[in-house]
Amino acid sequence: MSAAWLAALGGGVLIGTAAVLLMAFEGHILGVSGILGNALRHPTRNWRWAVLAGVVATGVLARMAGAAVPEQFAQTGWLRLAVSGLLIGLGTALANGCTSGHGVCGLGNRSGRSLVAVTIFMGVAIITVFISRLEGWA
Repeated sequence: MSAAWLAALGGGVLIGTAAVLLMAFEGHILGVSGILGNALRHPTRNWRWAVLAGVVATGVLARMAGAAVPEQFAQTGWLRLAVSGLLIGLGTALANGCTSGHGVCGLGNRSGRSLVAVTIFMGVAIITVFISRLEGWA
């Protein structure tokens, strides 16, 4: 097994475990974009800030443990990353959720709406990769 495969498996297990624990202890789904939006609107709801701190801390700990920044991110300017983040935020607002909310929790709950959202997410991702490679952007 390659290191990349193991890292992906470990990440999936951690995300799934976090989703189950959040539902079990707080009764909420792990939809990170919704958690961020609601944390900003209701800053006194501490569990949301704990989840967001965990997301950031995980990245910091991985970097401290020697995980490399993926080459495509290291070579991308901060402006492009910021614009990409804003577009992702716009997309999650339009879709009423993100991949963690629809893909992990929604599909797990057999939500038809989440199935449609994930199908659209994946279709757009496939088209984006195809165009990026065709145009030499990737």
